[in-house]
Amino acid sequence: MCFSHTLSLSVLCLLVTIWTVRSVPPQPPVRCDKTGCTVSNAYGAWPDRKSCNAANITYPTTEEELRKAVAYASEYNLKVKTVTKFSHTIPKLACPSGSDAMLISTSKYNSVIEIEPDRLTVTADSGVSLRELIDKVEAAGFSIGTSPYWEGVSIGGLISTGSHGSSWSGRGGSVHDHVVGISLVVPANSSEGYAKVIRVEEGRDDKLLNAVKVSLGVLGVVSKVKLSIEKAFNRSITYNFTSDVALEDIFMEHGKKFEFGDITWYPSRKTAVYRYDFRSPVNASGNGVNDFIGFQSNPILISKGVRALEKSLEASKSESGKCKTADTTLAYKKVTGNGLKNSGLIFTGYPVIGNQGKIQTSGSCLYSSSMRIDVSCAWDPRYNGLFFYETTAIFPLSRFRDFIIDVKKLRDMKPERLCGIDIYNGILIRFIKGSRAYLGQTEDSVVIDFNYYRADDALTPRLNQDVMEEMEQMAFFKYEAKPHWGKNRKVGFFGVKQKYGPNFDKFLEVKNKLDPKKMFSSEWSDEILFGREGSKYDGCALEGNCVCSEDRHCSPSKGYFCRQGLVYTQARVCRFSSSQVSMA
Repeated sequence: MCFSHTLSLSVLCLLVTIWTVRSVPPQPPVRCDKTGCTVSNAYGAWPDRKSCNAANITYPTTEEELRKAVAYASEYNLKVKTVTKFSHTIPKLACPSGSDAMLISTSKYNSVIEIEPDRLTVTADSGVSLRELIDKVEAAGFSIGTSPYWEGVSIGGLISTGSHGSSWSGRGGSVHDHVVGISLVVPANSSEGYAKVIRVEEGRDDKLLNAVKVSLGVLGVVSKVKLSIEKAFNRSITYNFTSDVALEDIFMEHGKKFEFGDITWYPSRKTAVYRYDFRSPVNASGNGVNDFIGFQSNPILISKGVRALEKSLEASKSESGKCKTADTTLAYKKVTGNGLKNSGLIFTGYPVIGNQGKIQTSGSCLYSSSMRIDVSCAWDPRYNGLFFYETTAIFPLSRFRDFIIDVKKLRDMKPERLCGIDIYNGILIRFIKGSRAYLGQTEDSVVIDFNYYRADDALTPRLNQDVMEEMEQMAFFKYEAKPHWGKNRKVGFFGVKQKYGPNFDKFLEVKNKLDPKKMFSSEWSDEILFGREGSKYDGCALEGNCVCSEDRHCSPSKGYFCRQGLVYTQARVCRFSSSQVSMA
């Protein structure tokens, strides 16, 4: 994320945009020594900020090695979790239980990509990266219909957590809805060698496929994924930076009109950016690339400087400083096309036309070079750069209009209080189709994502913390939005199983059948899957680990008290009050 805060930083960011640099690769998520292994996510901190440990890890390279790893754990009654090369899942789904727990990494299980042109399918080992898969499919003259916007994921990991792009067309924007087959390694009895591979195909095992294609890693280890593909196609993208007037009445038409369209809403700036994104005519030429600004390599010194400035604005409670930053960021995105590049080098104007493989996803900060050691992904925890929360809510289509109206009411009370999300990427609005996956969206839906500052210390409140909390509770409680399984703070999962109705029970039925000993479950994955709130403690609301009901759940010593929401009055949020601090 190349967030500019001064003119000089804007110039430096522009140079980074023009000349794509190769950065320090992310650190591996698992690190082991003689005492055991520690597993983290790409951001360097789990939601509870506690470490996650396992006794050992194995790196299978073939399906048989993967089966033997599961068999070993099954024979000796060990708890198991699967980890990937990238580990971008925010909740603690990859953390096992028990001191003798075992990790199975798919980072080296990535050699097979098989394309069947006649059947329009591709089958890949679960450890294959999204970028490797896309490039292989495109080289053969085909395209994958959808993908998440971030390419730093493995194919097995991204379907397991419900990753998605944006589309109501065809099979839709969720990658798991393009899955037509999965191979899964599950525990078995001794006569079957303690583990076996089951192969699930669309049209033959639909009920089982509906469970395993969004599995959260609690059914077994995904071995291979078979996706539908189509003949290669190009896309054309134009961003329209305009007013957010009537956004609540326009979003649905926009989602229906543009196959890959989305909307980025900057509420404090009263700006909406409509992405006009559709298949371009066959004869339209272009070599466009989507190199999204947020996923470009950043000089480490700039990442540190941006973080230091944001911390200082938080400490001084400077809303005006955050709003100036939001203005600069939005202006920079406008002039650079938000990272679009017409010829692969620089943005020169709209439309930007390119093939699907270069447009659908991005992540240039992932790739290493011995030539540069001073640039990285902006959130790389080794360099004290960006550190943030991400809230992602999936709304039934019928309820999203009212959510927009409520956020506008909250914004209109004092727009400056929402500048904190607009210095990141505002509120990203995407569209995904109804799914048959048991843990997928049950109807055509609208997804929002917004990022916001996370303090270095768990007990340090944020500037305008109450506004973000009210939006979060408004989404998940008032409008009963479902959480994205791979994102969110703990509060987003409270009561989640009730939102899936009978499908949740169907998923549990499969879970109990495939993993009766609960080898692949842990206290943390159960916490997310079942939406358990747990006990409250001093400061628990500051990190979204509870909804406050007493002042002590916030930070009364620093002036943050538990209060009702301003628009959604049933919300309970941590709000700053200087007068109450004075009285104390």
